[in-house]
Amino acid sequence: KLDREGKDGFDLLDEIEAKLGLNVMPLSWPVGMGQTFQGVYNLFERKLMLFKPHGKQDDEIIEIRDLSDPQLEKHVGKRAAETLREENEILEEVYPDFNKADYLSGKISPVFFGSAINNFGVKELLDCFIQIAPNPLPRTTEERVVNPDEDKFAGFVFKIHANIDPRHRDRIAFMRICSGTFERNTNYLHVRQNRQLRFSNPTSFMAAKKEIVDEAFPGDVVGLYDSGNFKIGDVLTEGEELHFKGIPSFSPEIFRFVENKDPMKYKQFQKGLEQLMDEGVAQLFTREFDGRRIIGVVGNLQFDVIQYRMEGEYGAKVDYEPANFYKACWVTCENKDAFQEFKERRRRDLAVDKDGNLVFLAESAWMLKMAQENHPDVDFHFTSEI
Repeated sequence: KLDREGKDGFDLLDEIEAKLGLNVMPLSWPVGMGQTFQGVYNLFERKLMLFKPHGKQDDEIIEIRDLSDPQLEKHVGKRAAETLREENEILEEVYPDFNKADYLSGKISPVFFGSAINNFGVKELLDCFIQIAPNPLPRTTEERVVNPDEDKFAGFVFKIHANIDPRHRDRIAFMRICSGTFERNTNYLHVRQNRQLRFSNPTSFMAAKKEIVDEAFPGDVVGLYDSGNFKIGDVLTEGEELHFKGIPSFSPEIFRFVENKDPMKYKQFQKGLEQLMDEGVAQLFTREFDGRRIIGVVGNLQFDVIQYRMEGEYGAKVDYEPANFYKACWVTCENKDAFQEFKERRRRDLAVDKDGNLVFLAESAWMLKMAQENHPDVDFHFTSEI
């Protein structure tokens, strides 16, 4: 918001470093601020971009490789030119030259200045990002490593969102392209279901805008209209059976029993819970011995989100009751007899998640510790791969 008065550029950088723990690297620098804001100097490309207040920004860019060039005074005035030169000297002393390897390894965070509401300085950020951003990385599957430069297409679903447009009740599966080229109206193998699917309206999203795409490439994210075929972690390929390493589900920390408030809306309640859990909004556990449903979350706000979306999108009202659990652990065991004994002894403490995996609900840290000691053959997992 450099068209408004605010903190000095150096103070802003110091605050980012102190509060966010980032090593910043300014790649553009403001010329003035507020009433005196005249533009930004692109340190990355050594170019001056002039700002036009109260008007549409144009592409007026003046190449000034050396700030001692008298051209600078001509465009911004003597005082602003002197200030920019002085500040640039400080920048050169404090910050080393930009090193792409340091950026790619996460050691430095580039910073750009501008005025977002006027769409000024944004293009420079995006242009630089295109130049320096990393290429898509190889992805590990259970079978092999998939490289982005492979010819054959492979991608996996990492997010599902229901009712993205409330008027159409659509459900979108977001897929990341890992290799090859994804093409519209082409048959691809849905590995989990072992059947061919074709997509006539693959969509790309940018904020509230969406458009149909004819093809997409490694690193791209495509939205696929879904009638219930997809789960998070599902894979599409040109025919090869691949299973990408799953996205981990972490053990929740806060639990509540969830109940349907209106018996006449049971179908809506069931559908809403199912779809929201598929999205990963929270985790649902169904207790084995009495069938009660328990929602587990990381933060209390998630309960409010579920309640709001259940009523607004599905017309189902939910009630919560406190559930005093300390931890939910996924349990597995290679010894069948030991596992059967565990299940019989701990029947009242067991539930299943939405995918049917067995979960142990510990009421306290002591109870969890005792269960681990009394059943050494049983493995307790605090994450579950989707």
